[in-house]
Amino acid sequence: MTSETSPGAEFVQLFTHHQRRLFLYILSQVCNPSDAEEILQETNVVIWSKSSHFQPGTNFLAWVSQIASFEVMKFRTRRKREKLYFSDEFLQTVAQESLARSDELEMRRTALFECLKTLRPKDRSLIELRYAPGERANRLAEKIGRPANAVYQSLARIRRVLLDCIEKRLSAEAMP
Repeated sequence: MTSETSPGAEFVQLFTHHQRRLFLYILSQVCNPSDAEEILQETNVVIWSKSSHFQPGTNFLAWVSQIASFEVMKFRTRRKREKLYFSDEFLQTVAQESLARSDELEMRRTALFECLKTLRPKDRSLIELRYAPGERANRLAEKIGRPANAVYQSLARIRRVLLDCIEKRLSAEAMP
């Protein structure tokens, strides 16, 4: 690839910075993480091949989201034989809402990350164990030797603490 055809540093930075949001945007339309990963990869190939068409200074997320929308439509066309099928109008509405709320959701995710740091080590460990891939609260209770009801109560308490912390952080950020 020559320097004339390779994307510039700004493009590469925007490309990498928006990968998570783009994945979530796609996921909001297909609901299956594996499918979303597949579509993201196809979308990335198209984005990269069309990098010379991006106008610096314009909305990169809007541009790549449009490309992703086309890739989702292609994917859905290939999968039309599946029994569960959402209308294009419904999926477009969900996608637009996802994109509109992406900044807010990213702020909430960042606040959650910071709030997790403030938990007592025992509580943080319980949350991390519970949300490990494939883990269930009742199986976790057996694993740590506590009654399932006690684990559910602890998790509910920790979630309330995290929610309060997130809301306080977001309120503090919103103040001038």
